[in-house]
Amino acid sequence: MAIQSMTGFARARCADASNAYVWEIRSVNGKGLDIRLRLPPGLEHLEPEIRKKLGSAFARGNLQVSLAIAEGGQALEAVINEAALESVLALVDRLSSRIDAAPPRLDGLLNIRGMVELREPALDDEARGRRDAALGAGLDEAITALSEGRQQEGAALVAVLQDQLERVAALVEAVENSPARTPEAIRARLADQLAALLDAGAALDPDRLAMEAALLATKADLREEIDRLKAHVTAARALLAGSGPVGRRLDFLAQEFNRETNTICSKSNAAAVTAIGLDLKVLIDQFREQIQNLE
Repeated sequence: MAIQSMTGFARARCADASNAYVWEIRSVNGKGLDIRLRLPPGLEHLEPEIRKKLGSAFARGNLQVSLAIAEGGQALEAVINEAALESVLALVDRLSSRIDAAPPRLDGLLNIRGMVELREPALDDEARGRRDAALGAGLDEAITALSEGRQQEGAALVAVLQDQLERVAALVEAVENSPARTPEAIRARLADQLAALLDAGAALDPDRLAMEAALLATKADLREEIDRLKAHVTAARALLAGSGPVGRRLDFLAQEFNRETNTICSKSNAAAVTAIGLDLKVLIDQFREQIQNLE
């Protein structure tokens, strides 16, 4: 399965001998797979199969699924809840000897909650089977359309992410090859700092100064962070070249990108390297924001 985004919309129409129906599925970003259904009365038995099909097709996203009878389709029939009606009438008879009140009107009885149920006309088993088969085919069509739409958007997102990843790689290379990181440049900066201290008249032991300078140079070394960033770039490229749900793994890599970049900025003792690190942070934030749209 190709990489998908988590946003999309699909609509599919289907029909049986009595009615036409319309499926609609809306998909937005989500941490997991959250399915919310809205079905006409009498079709609740379809819910397990609907959830099973959606769970097989999608790994993440908030899905709102609705099924409605199409305009011009056969109307639902109103059915009286006979048990509720008998109960209400019995109560009226029991209270009539105690309370002087007008008998209940028909409109009042029909407005009692649960007194009237709207449902499809009763079908025999064969007709119900044909209807459910038609609804299943319509749902399959809607799922396919949504999947195709999410894949198209996913392909566009992958292109954006690959471009951002190439820019990340270029900035990592710029850090690696920065003239400010050469031993000569580091030695020159330390020499200037030491000269400033000595000119200020500080009584400093030259041997101790040399030791501290070597320690500072070691702490400022960025080799480990650069190597890890390169490894993360390679891993992210592989994920974007693959298929299936990759959003969570890319989000983890984006966090690792950010962690290593923060370390580079904190360890850097050169303004040029710090500036590249800040550019990296901005780009990584943009990269991570786009990842939130991937399944």
